[in-house]
Order: sequence, then structure tokens, then C-alpha cells
Amino acid sequence: MIAKVKSFGVAGIDGYMVDVEVDIIRGLPKYLLVGQPDASARESRERVESAIRNSGFSFPSSKIVVNLAPAGTRKEGSLYDLPIAIGIMLCEGEVSDAEKAAEFAFIGELGLDGEIRPVPGVLPILIAAREMGIKKVIVPAGNAKEAQYIHGVTVFVADNLRDVVTAINGTATGLRPVDKKTYDDAKAAVKHSLDLKFVRGQFVAKRALEIAAAGGHNILLIGPPGSGKTMLAKCFPTILPDLTFAESIEASKIHSIAGTLDMTSGIIAARPFRTPHHTASRAALAGGGQHSRPGEISLAHHGVLFLDEMPEYSRSCLEMLRQPLEDNCITVARAQATVEYPAAFTLIASMNPCPCGNYGSRVQKCTCTTSAIAKYLARLSGPLMDRIDMHIEVDNVTYDDLSGARLSESSTDVKSRVDAARGRQLARFDGTNTFSNAKMGEEDLKRSCVLCPSSERVLRDAFDKLSLSARAYSRILKVARTIADLEGEADITPDHIAEAVGYRGLDRKYKV
Repeated sequence: MIAKVKSFGVAGIDGYMVDVEVDIIRGLPKYLLVGQPDASARESRERVESAIRNSGFSFPSSKIVVNLAPAGTRKEGSLYDLPIAIGIMLCEGEVSDAEKAAEFAFIGELGLDGEIRPVPGVLPILIAAREMGIKKVIVPAGNAKEAQYIHGVTVFVADNLRDVVTAINGTATGLRPVDKKTYDDAKAAVKHSLDLKFVRGQFVAKRALEIAAAGGHNILLIGPPGSGKTMLAKCFPTILPDLTFAESIEASKIHSIAGTLDMTSGIIAARPFRTPHHTASRAALAGGGQHSRPGEISLAHHGVLFLDEMPEYSRSCLEMLRQPLEDNCITVARAQATVEYPAAFTLIASMNPCPCGNYGSRVQKCTCTTSAIAKYLARLSGPLMDRIDMHIEVDNVTYDDLSGARLSESSTDVKSRVDAARGRQLARFDGTNTFSNAKMGEEDLKRSCVLCPSSERVLRDAFDKLSLSARAYSRILKVARTIADLEGEADITPDHIAEAVGYRGLDRKYKV
């Protein structure tokens, strides 16, 4: 008898159906698993046999052949333990109701005692199951939270193998349906521990952060140690627009695959904020490894990637950012697989202006030579800097700034203006694939950034005096468009262009 059990796998950020076919043949005891399983899948034999025996069922003393179809796709992970066990028990007659078993898709890793353990990637699997018309899916109890927000498919959880078998056989009700929740429930639980009102001084930097949030612009904070660059960056998510449900699902799929999804919430409701250490490898940032897993760049999708002390990162890691900053995706190519992960994030970077950190400071004296400053700044290539829209100077705050009792404007007030500006952009780009000014293409620029003669004159003078590149020219236009949106202006004025040019600090001042 051949048993067929439905399961799922993950390729990139999408799930696909896997048919687990089990055949028990007369002959010497042997276990063959075919269909391009990886090491963790091949080890299922020991887990499945122990789980079946320790759950009180019999394990066949014959030749067992398990095929994971389609055979041309590599199968990764231990999530096939449960469907393999059900298939073997169907062949043995331990699972008696084959028709009822066919109603379900099975996902889960088995412990030696029969416990069903959580696995990564359940969220994209459930979305794929819904799209393929699968009505019922059994997942580990540890994955119940991420199943709450996927409607259109009935999800059951079970604690162990015995509960699944007895439920299918109709002798007990060991399966528990997952209660569904709405995305509003998840958003209501989002709390921020930081607020811009606690950042003293730094009015220019806070204005720049507001513009960056309103238009989705990348930003570089340049200043001496202790000037507040890191705190400003950490406050940035508090003024970003709320995640939409579609954005939340996209981000949650990536974190589910990577195994970093918070199992207590089950979904990403706040924009991700990723801050990898400067010693991180290319694989850690871009993703990769044997199975081409997503890296920090993809984990920051629809959120913020913060690179603290940017020049300290390796040159190869920094140059690797150029593709995702331009294309909003990153391609991870490895021997086993080539995967394209989404990577639409806002980059916030910080750096000292020189090795000692005090070049350009009004309160500290720089002790670096001109050649040392030039060598330090040369760690950041021109093409990479062109892809960062705004370069902002952040100087030390004064004692009066720190000791004053009056708080600054709150993140809530700033966010209200950001939301209004984003609303104007969404209305302008309605019907297109553009959602913010930072992502405008050439057609969008021509249509949305028409300049009057006075504005054209200001931009021409800046282009000539600063020797700007074509990419820097486009970035200035995009930032000026965002400034106009914040002020509710339909047209870009010379003041908007001048302010946008003022946010190109590396082009204006740090050329040695």
C-alpha cells in the first residue's frame, strides 16, 4: 500500500506543496528517503521511529521508501517529520481513516517522545496553503500565534503525535483550532520605549529625520562621539508610518523563514529595526549560508537598517548595499539555491567625521591630519554615498540643552505630519507601484518634480559648485519634493531646493 500525505516546503519567502509518498515493501528493514532532502530531513528516520514507538504505536520491520515530491526541488528542514510519520502509520493501519487524513496538510518536527515541535516558515506555508485551496492544516502548538492572522484556512495545533492520530481515527479530540485575530489587535499591542521629545537640541537632525520618514529617504548622521547619533536613529521608528497589513505579512514571512519571528505575537506589527555589528560578515548582512537564508538586509524589509559607525564595516559589506538600495531586493546566490529576497528598507547610518571624531566640531578640536581625514572618509565610496539622500551634521549639545526642563516636540506630533505627507504621496502615485518619494523612478520625477525657473536656477548653481553626480541630482529633487509635501505645497519652491541641497553634507563640507 502506498500512502500519500500533503505537506509544504519553503522556497525563498514562498511556500509550495510537497506530497509525502510512503511505500512499505517486504524485505530487510531499511529506510530510504528520496526527493533531494537535506541533512536535517534525512535524519528524520531516527526521530520518526522513536516518536512512533514511544507514542505507543508499532513501527514496521520492513523496507520503507519515502519520496518527497516534487523530486526536483531541494527539501530543507525537519518539518516533514510529522507527515512522514502519518504516512508510515497509514501504511501500517495505525491511522485507519485515510479519507480524513487526506483532508489535512501536516507540518511539524517530532521529538523522540512524540512531541510536535515548532518549525520556521509556517506563515508563508499557511498563505500558500490558502492560495492552493487547502482547507485544513495541522501545525505545532508552538506556531499557533503566527497562524492567528491567516484567514481562509482552518489551522489546528497538536502537542504530540498521539493527539494527531487519535483525532484522525475519531477516538479522541486532540486537535485544537487556532482562534483568529485581526491585525488591529496586533497594532494595539505596539509600544515604543523611546520618544523624540527626550532628545535635547539637535533641531536640524530632528528636522532631517522627519523629512526622511516622510519620504522614505536614506540618511547619514555625521558627528563626534556622544552627540546623540545613536539615540536619534533609535527614535526614528517612532515617527514612521504604521505598517499596513500587507507590509506586515511580507515582513513576517521573512522573519518566519529566518526563525526570528516573535512566537508570543506571531506577526510583525512594528517596523523592524535591525542594527548589525560592524564585524558582521557578508553572509550575515546579505543572507546566505548553505540554504540561502535571509540576512539583516532582508530582515529590515519595510523597516530600518541602522549601521552604527559606518566606516568600520568592511568595504565589501558596504558595497554590497548598493543593489538593495537601488532595487529594493537582494539576490542570494549559492551552490544549493539562488533566492531573491525583498529588501525595501530605510538606511540610517552614522559616522565620525574623522578618526578622532572632532573634525568640524564647534566645541572640540580635531587632532587629525588632512591625509588621515581623507583616508578615513575614503572608506565610503562615492557610488554608495550617492545612494544616501541626506548627510546630516550632528554636533555636541550644550549644557543648557541638557539641563533645560522643557521637552522637545513629541514623536506623536511629528508622526502626524509624516502621515499627512505620506498620504499626499499615496494620492499622487495612486495606480502605480511607487509608494514614497524616495522610490520615484525617472517618469515619476518628470511628472512630480517640475521646477519653476527660480528653483531650476538654484539647483543648477548647486550642481555646478558641488560637482554633483546625476544620482545626487535625483536625490535632491526627491528630498525637495518631500519637503514640499510636508508643507502641503503642490509645487517645489527655491526654498525647498535650497534646504534639500543643505542636506548633502559630504558634498558640501567633507571634501578634503
